[in-house]
Amino acid sequence: MDPVDLQLGNKNLWSCLVRLLSKDPEWLNAKMKFFLPNTDLDSRNETLDPEQRVILQLNKLHVQGSATWQSFIHCVCMQLEVPLELEVLLLSTFGCDDGFTSQLGAEGKSLPESQLHQGLKRPHQSCGSSPRRKQCRKQQLVSRRKGLEVLHRQRRRLGWPRRVSPPIWLHGDFSREGSAEGAGSTIQVSALPSRLFQGHPMSSVLKETQGGDQFGELAKKYLQLLRTSAQQRYGSRIPGSGQSHAFHQVYVPPILRRATASLDTQEGAIMGDLKVEDGTDVSISDLFNTRVNKGPRVTVLLGKAGMGKTTLAHRLCQKWAEGHLDCFQALFLFEFRQLNLITRFLTLSQLLFDLYLSPESDPDAVFQYLEKNADQVLLIFDGLDEALQPMGPDGPGSVLTLFSRLCRGTLLPGCRVMATSRPGKLPACLPAEAAMVYMLGFDGPRVEEYVNHFFSAQPLQEGALAELQTNGRLRSLCAVPALCQVACLCLHHLLPDHAPGQSVALLPTMTQLYMQMVLALSPRGHLPTTSLLDLGEVALRGLETGKVIFYAKDIAPPLIAFGATHSLLTSFCVRTGPGHQQTGYAFTHVSLQEFLAALHLMASPKVDKDTLTQHVTLHSRWVQRTKARLDLSDHLPTFLAGLASCTCRPFLSHLAQGNEDCVGTKQAAVVQVLKKLATRKLTGPKVVELCHCVNETQEPELASLTAQSLPYQLPFHNFPLTCTDLATLTNILEHREAPIHLDFDGCPLEPHCPEALVGCGQIENLSFKSRKCGDAFAEALSRSLPTMGRLQMLGLAGSKITARGISHLVKALPLCPQLEEVSFRDNQLSDQVVLNIVEVLPHLPRLRKLDLSGNSVCVSTLLCLARVAVTCPTIRTLQARKADLIFLLSPPTETTAELQRAPDLQESDGQRKGAQSRSLTLRLQKCQLQVHDAETLIALLQEGPHLEEVDLSGNQLEDEGCRLMAEAASQLHITRKLDLSDNGLSLAGVHCVLRAVSACWTLAELHISLQHKTVVFMFAQEPEEQEGPQERAAFLDSLMLQMPSELPLSSRRMRLTHCGLQAKHLEQLCKALGGSCHLGHLHLDFSGNALGDEGATRLAQLLPGLGALQSLNLSENSLSLDAVLGLARCFSTLQWLFHLDISFESQHILLRGDKTGRDIWTTGSSPDFPAGAEFLGFRRRCIPRSLRLSECPLEPPSLTHLCATLKECPGPLELQLSCEFLSDQSLETLLDCLPRLPQLSLLQLSQTGLSPKSPFLLANTLSLCPRVKKVDLRSLHHATLHFRSNEEQEGVCCGRFTGCSLSQEHVESLCRLLSKCKDLSQVDLSANLLGDSGLRCLLECLPQVPISGSLDLSHNSVSQESALYLVETLPSCPRVREASVNLGSEQSFRIHFSKEDQAGKTLRLSECSFRPEHVSRLATGLSQSLQLTELTLTQCCLDQEQLAILLSLVGRPAGLFSLRVQEPWADRAGILSLLEVCAQASGSVTEISISKTQQQLCVQLEFPRQEENPVALRWDPAPGTPRLAHCDLGTHHSLLVGQLMETCARLQQLSLSQVNLWEDNDDSSLLLQNLLLSLSQLKTFRYADKTFTQAPLQLCPALTPPVIPSPGLRGLSVSPCGQKPQVALEMIFRGTQL
Repeated sequence: MDPVDLQLGNKNLWSCLVRLLSKDPEWLNAKMKFFLPNTDLDSRNETLDPEQRVILQLNKLHVQGSATWQSFIHCVCMQLEVPLELEVLLLSTFGCDDGFTSQLGAEGKSLPESQLHQGLKRPHQSCGSSPRRKQCRKQQLVSRRKGLEVLHRQRRRLGWPRRVSPPIWLHGDFSREGSAEGAGSTIQVSALPSRLFQGHPMSSVLKETQGGDQFGELAKKYLQLLRTSAQQRYGSRIPGSGQSHAFHQVYVPPILRRATASLDTQEGAIMGDLKVEDGTDVSISDLFNTRVNKGPRVTVLLGKAGMGKTTLAHRLCQKWAEGHLDCFQALFLFEFRQLNLITRFLTLSQLLFDLYLSPESDPDAVFQYLEKNADQVLLIFDGLDEALQPMGPDGPGSVLTLFSRLCRGTLLPGCRVMATSRPGKLPACLPAEAAMVYMLGFDGPRVEEYVNHFFSAQPLQEGALAELQTNGRLRSLCAVPALCQVACLCLHHLLPDHAPGQSVALLPTMTQLYMQMVLALSPRGHLPTTSLLDLGEVALRGLETGKVIFYAKDIAPPLIAFGATHSLLTSFCVRTGPGHQQTGYAFTHVSLQEFLAALHLMASPKVDKDTLTQHVTLHSRWVQRTKARLDLSDHLPTFLAGLASCTCRPFLSHLAQGNEDCVGTKQAAVVQVLKKLATRKLTGPKVVELCHCVNETQEPELASLTAQSLPYQLPFHNFPLTCTDLATLTNILEHREAPIHLDFDGCPLEPHCPEALVGCGQIENLSFKSRKCGDAFAEALSRSLPTMGRLQMLGLAGSKITARGISHLVKALPLCPQLEEVSFRDNQLSDQVVLNIVEVLPHLPRLRKLDLSGNSVCVSTLLCLARVAVTCPTIRTLQARKADLIFLLSPPTETTAELQRAPDLQESDGQRKGAQSRSLTLRLQKCQLQVHDAETLIALLQEGPHLEEVDLSGNQLEDEGCRLMAEAASQLHITRKLDLSDNGLSLAGVHCVLRAVSACWTLAELHISLQHKTVVFMFAQEPEEQEGPQERAAFLDSLMLQMPSELPLSSRRMRLTHCGLQAKHLEQLCKALGGSCHLGHLHLDFSGNALGDEGATRLAQLLPGLGALQSLNLSENSLSLDAVLGLARCFSTLQWLFHLDISFESQHILLRGDKTGRDIWTTGSSPDFPAGAEFLGFRRRCIPRSLRLSECPLEPPSLTHLCATLKECPGPLELQLSCEFLSDQSLETLLDCLPRLPQLSLLQLSQTGLSPKSPFLLANTLSLCPRVKKVDLRSLHHATLHFRSNEEQEGVCCGRFTGCSLSQEHVESLCRLLSKCKDLSQVDLSANLLGDSGLRCLLECLPQVPISGSLDLSHNSVSQESALYLVETLPSCPRVREASVNLGSEQSFRIHFSKEDQAGKTLRLSECSFRPEHVSRLATGLSQSLQLTELTLTQCCLDQEQLAILLSLVGRPAGLFSLRVQEPWADRAGILSLLEVCAQASGSVTEISISKTQQQLCVQLEFPRQEENPVALRWDPAPGTPRLAHCDLGTHHSLLVGQLMETCARLQQLSLSQVNLWEDNDDSSLLLQNLLLSLSQLKTFRYADKTFTQAPLQLCPALTPPVIPSPGLRGLSVSPCGQKPQVALEMIFRGTQL
């Protein structure tokens, strides 16, 4: 182009642009579809001149606004080969519309009126340009040329090439979010098969309706318009310039599987597992079942992101437009991402006509036609999971309401509805019967098919397939169709310029796959960094706000042009109402939006490290409906982790303008966050997300930390997993040393998923539970199992595996000799398949458990399995119960070398070693076995090993089968249990069973209950046979040396409970039991039958013939009281009976023998032992018998009957009675009968209410019945009488009447009864209500009661009055030797007696709280109690003054009296004050003891006081020693010394413990020093103090020989004691009289 032409003005510029675009009309059409998605490229425009058609298209673009026009100009300059001068001029026109509009008008005049764009006004015409205007344009041109270099640099900064071809972008979109399919302008798809759907073919002619021909014509026109619009949308795809048309038509349908799980309409969640069938792909023709015409017909298409849900939805629209879906007259497609923008309430007609396509006229008539033909209408709603999130008050509530009514059939009933959604919680509006179809992506063949369609050239096809074959990671990523498309695009870019095998290094992760894709989309490898980061900022802003649709105002025009040029953005028309529509933009896939956002976070200088780390989080794959908006950043953390790889640092540094340090810091921050997450306890979905992130980083250290932090039990429950997920998990586990358990429960898995676990040696337990697993899954698993060297447990439950799949696993299991447990539960396997699995048991030497439950095997197969259990030496248990079928094995302990031998050699060795030692447990419960099956089973088991347990309960053996098993029990060598319960055994069959087992020596217990359908045999170990006379003689010798209680006994229990036994059955029953009696001690249990009184009487007659029983249970047999009491006669007729326990109301009746078994030979013949054996201990001892009768109305007649029955009972006898209440009459009757029961040793009335009169009746028994030695009555509910035996002589008796509410009015009567006793040792009346008055009365009566031991009156609510009265009463009670009273918390009051009069008495009073008025009364009592020699007052609230008064008032004619006082003030009082108290005593003080630690003062008085010789008091010491009269003690102290000299003249012992004499001054020491000098009879002085001072030594000079009052001082010691210094001063005087 001549530069001069460019200077002519806007007209020339416009002409140049038109000529430029006329050269590439296809490119212009593509851009028209991008910027104007709803534009109809009418074929009528093809008749126009090419330049006129370009002008018309430019006119449409310009009227959209400046933003659209600027974006288009950028695309022209970026993609087309535009001269630099023209490019500068075009860019300089941004925002300048005046001249350009005029040019449009000038050029538009030559166009017909009909060809002008509707809505665009014709511009004003111009006759040319004035010279002045031309001059202005020239000046503008000069200024533009000056900025040429600046614009050129800007062009290079934006990364515009000289010539750019549209990039290859295949398969339309990846999925729903921001998809190209949604635009409809970039989807290029291939044709589907001609046969797509079945049923209801649509006629080519519309039906005639009731509204007439006009009504049908309107509907016909609308339906034709609907189809034409779809054809224009999907049928006018124009390939990009220079690209093959096949590239844009690559479509391979993903795997579709139908799920059978139901929906919970309340929670909106899928109930149970997604039972996706394996091996039965769902074709597109099966998505709609047109044969069902009633009710709502809804299909839900579930698939993870990138699986192609949106692609499939648009594919259906395209095929309908092409006429393939002839079963539907109308098809509507809505996307919730656009419906979410609707802020007003809609009707269905508004949804169909305003937001999709409007009829030309009369929409009501068209809607009526759609209603009448609703069964031929299909509505597709894409992105249902996006509508789950409430969008605030203006959210899509109305749209969801319409969708709900459509699904429920209340709106447009009969129409077909299909919705696409990601897995997770679904809205409650979906009906429970909705068809669920799961999209599982690509398997290997589909990936290969996609690659073959993508690459048209044969060399490229082979190269791409070779790369996928060598790169397992890339192959696993291609399981997702969206990633498969990206991988093909990257390979298309890499293969021509790189050597084979480079994909492993260039495409190792998903992040680097997207990175290579961006590089591939960049023309000539030039990466426009600024535009890419700016577009990433837009992407991040959308993710943070939950936005996937953008408008022109949200994205700058250069960025729109950049996104359109690099196929990063797609456009579409957004309708929000009638006449309201605008162009929306979205990223081609939400994962691309996340990748660009991650690039912005990692490379942009606007983002700091803290903001970056906030986005590194783990998202749960469980979709929650409680969030305020949809979380769109599922893969953002994964991309951030991938960009943290060192491999991505050069790429990021280039984007960051070379700021490598900032990039490195951000990468380290991301890795650090992942390290913290790796050490946390995470759920299954988050573990998978973490593994993806860690795998993307390619950091071995981080992978090792993550692998080692995973728990030993790693569960994955109820969320979908892909092959890529498992491959990523396997890669992480390769860095783990410890084993791991993987449990996949309810997780939808693709059939080829197990292939991802190949070579994972860390898996120890592997468990799958899903209906999706089928033959293909089993085949893939069989290829993986041999590669797992540490696998010990394999579980495959709840699957759809058939014989074909099991055959693969059976071949693989022998290659896994380390397996210890295998489970094939709930797989609906056939009988032959089960037998095939069992055949592999000999080839698994370490197997411990095989679980085949839930597979419905028949009886014949079960017997075959039993034969396998008998013959296989390692099987220890076979358990079959209804659907349960389990083998438990005990593999022999073998070395590794033995395990590596051939399986047949292992089997033969194991059979030889374990044939004799092993025991087998066989449980065949509820397996419908019959009599002939029992015969087969017996023959089979007789050839096998010892049986530990045989359980045949719940079958149909009946009487004959039970008899056969009972007879064979002794031959089958059963060591523990035989269970024949619930086999239809009758009462007649019970006798047969009893006779059959009568000769079985090993039977330990037989329990038969016809009511509970129980028949259980318990066996004991067989006794070892003694061989030869020598062994027998040795056995007898050892037996003779044992006591009878130590003899080895064989005990047998026969329990016939709830069998309906009556009296008429007993005789035959006893005959059947007769054979069992001679085998050892027999326990019989006839409880729960219907014997009645007649049966009890008859049984009592038959019991002696049964020999020595150990017990007999007759409970719940409807016995009357007379029959129960009559059983007491058995004591005299049955020598083995020792205990009879009867609870009448609960009908519990038990007759028991001696538990020790000492009566083993009381009846019957004894063994042939040598003479004299009886001397060694076989003589039966005298063992007490007991009768316990409870819950029985004990009336006088019954008691009389009972006692008469017991009269003949051998003794000794213990009688224990219990009833709710025992009347006085009944008690008197019972007590009157006591003398007639000489063998009675104990009578106990427990938990029996007694009247207040009972204490007197029982007290009277002590005198009326001399054999009673103790009566114990507690709380009027428990009474016990102990009796002497006939051999015992009469002795003392005791009476305890505690808690009997005895008060003052009962005292005299009770004492009168007790006074009749000859020798009453102990009386306990504690915890009654005597009070002070009652105790006073008792003390008054006490001399008449012959108590020789003790009287306990504690807890009788007494006060100080009782204590004082006790002191006053002591003179009248000469046999009292000691009394103690405590009125504190202990509340004790005890008096001890002696048989003879006691001279010295001791009284202890504690916590009596004496008041001042009590002191004189106490002193009077003490003065009168001349025999009281010692009184202890402990914390009785006596201060020093009251104590001094007490000492002064106590006076006696003669004798000694000791007073010990313990009060808190004793450790605080000084020595002078204490000595002053002692000085007040009326008698002579002979001993004084003061202890500060014990808070105690002890004073001993001697009566009468004897006056000392006055001369002695004026004793004149040796010359030079100070006289007492000359001591400077003060007036008060001098008087005190005088009193002490008078009172303590006969003091013989003075003890001071822990008393500090020198706290204040030296008065105490000086007084003590002079006092010691004046005491002529002092024999002992003791002093001890913890504080060591020199003051105690001051006493020593005064006591040295020159001043000692008597020359008899034996010794003087001053020594420290303990760790602390302590003074111990002890002086002993001989007591020489002066």
